[in-house]
Amino acid sequence: MDLAAILSAIAMGVLEGLTEFLPISSTGHLILLGSLIGFEGPPGKVFEIGIQLGAIGAVIWIYRDLLLNLLRGLWHPGRERYYAINLLLAFIPAAIIGATLHKTITEGLFNPWVVSVALIVGGIAIILIERARPAPTIHSVPEIGPLSALLVGFGQALAMIPGTSRSGATIITALLLGVDRKVAAEFSFVLAIPTMLAASAYSLLKVRHEIAADGLGLVAIGFVTAFVVALLTVRWVLAVIGRIGFTPFGWYRIALGVLMLAWLVAH
Repeated sequence: MDLAAILSAIAMGVLEGLTEFLPISSTGHLILLGSLIGFEGPPGKVFEIGIQLGAIGAVIWIYRDLLLNLLRGLWHPGRERYYAINLLLAFIPAAIIGATLHKTITEGLFNPWVVSVALIVGGIAIILIERARPAPTIHSVPEIGPLSALLVGFGQALAMIPGTSRSGATIITALLLGVDRKVAAEFSFVLAIPTMLAASAYSLLKVRHEIAADGLGLVAIGFVTAFVVALLTVRWVLAVIGRIGFTPFGWYRIALGVLMLAWLVAH
């Protein structure tokens, strides 16, 4: 491994950790940064899968007590069972649609032009929804209800379009359904666990023949970097999102999308 590759792996890991759980699209940012710095990493999607697992590992660590309680309470009536049912219902749409359309979307939409437009459209949507959303009536995940959880799942499925943002799509949908900001963020983060683990397992199965020992060092660097940065990012979001809202992220998306379109046109 040369120094340039190591620094690029760290940069990609930092970006993954920062953006995976913010409504600004981690996939979009990784595509854009990868294009700008010319980073390819290990063959195929091995590196991308590695840093995603690092980010989701941070969420598993943060919510480890909640996850254990959900497992213990799954077989008994109560809040934990309702929480688990909501997670399952929200997971199903993305699982079905992802398995059906993954190849088509990956081959047709994963490029900087689509990312830039999706960043702008998503930013406008976040700003408008923050201004027009109904007053929160749901203040915990078990209160969300089966139909609302399923709708959040369909929102998550939209994030298959690069630049949309998985967390952004789920959070916006939840806000429209009257879910409190902090609860919407928590549900989005916990929902990411089964969704990203399933997506990573599916992707690893497809690229298993591309895994090589000489690239695992870069994957490990990216994994650890993404884990640490995501740990800090998620805790920060949970601490401040009730006060600042999601509008600043909407303006950021628009600014970045416009800048990238300008750069693409110039080049």
